[in-house]
Amino acid sequence: MRFHSLPESKRYPENESEYAVVLKRYNTVLDELFAGGDVYVIIPVWAAAAEVPSSRSDGGYWQTLPVNDDPDPEFRSYWHLFAARRSWRYGCLDERLRDVADDKVAGVLVTDPQMRRLCHPYDGGADVFLTSPEERDRMCDRHADWLSSHPLGF
Repeated sequence: MRFHSLPESKRYPENESEYAVVLKRYNTVLDELFAGGDVYVIIPVWAAAAEVPSSRSDGGYWQTLPVNDDPDPEFRSYWHLFAARRSWRYGCLDERLRDVADDKVAGVLVTDPQMRRLCHPYDGGADVFLTSPEERDRMCDRHADWLSSHPLGF
């Protein structure tokens, strides 16, 4: 399901009051998914080279995935994935979530260690993947006012 991070599907926060709404919504969803457990925070770094960038504060290097398989090496690109395991607590990702809300970083994933539930916050909202349609429906019911009014849910 897709939740919007601001009322009326507004995409970007413009003041601290709106940042508070964005962070509350992100944290509420993440807390419902992961309270009392550990999470992996996965951050992709795009690069034109297959060589892994040196150390990052976002966690340890996990793996590299090709973005494309262009036969010309000059046009190939890669996602280098960095992952950090941490104990989930409400607010522990606020700095990173503000960067997501401002579109300074993209592609962040938060998941439980078994990868049963996944949250992908993005500038404007979050996509959430759950274990069953019933779990999805319960979460949608709890946060119906955060859902898009678009017929396809965008």
